[in-house]
Amino acid sequence: LWAGGLITVGFLAAPTLFQLLDKVIAGQIAGRYFAQEAKLSLLLVAVLLLIERAIVRRPSGVVDGIAPPQFSVNLALLLGVLFSVVVGYHVLQPLMEAAKQGQGRWSFLQLHGVSMGFYALRTVLVLVLAWRSAP
Repeated sequence: LWAGGLITVGFLAAPTLFQLLDKVIAGQIAGRYFAQEAKLSLLLVAVLLLIERAIVRRPSGVVDGIAPPQFSVNLALLLGVLFSVVVGYHVLQPLMEAAKQGQGRWSFLQLHGVSMGFYALRTVLVLVLAWRSAP
C-alpha cells in the first residue's frame, strides 16, 4: 500500500495537477500531497524500524549459540527510506521555498530535480521492501 501511495502521488497525481490546473494552484496542492506523504512515511518508517529490530533480536534466531547479525538488509532499506524523507523533503523543501523567493545558492528547478531524485529513491526502496516481505 505504501509503495502504491508513493507511485500514485508522485508519478500520477502531481503530474496530472500540473496538466489540468494553474501552476501556482497545482504547486500548492502537490505541496500538500508531498507534506502529508512525508509525515506518513516517517510514521511508517518508525513503526517498521521497531518491528525489524524486534525480529532481528528475537531469541529464536540464535543457532548454535551464535546470534544473527544486528544489522539486516531490511534495516538498511528502512534507514535509506528515512534518509530520503529527511533530506528529500525536510531539508530540500525549505531551500525550494527560499529559491522561489530568489534566495539561496541553487535554483528552484535544480532543487526540485534533486528532490524528485530522493522521492524516486524512496519509491524504489519501499518497492524493494515490499518485494522482500512478500511470502
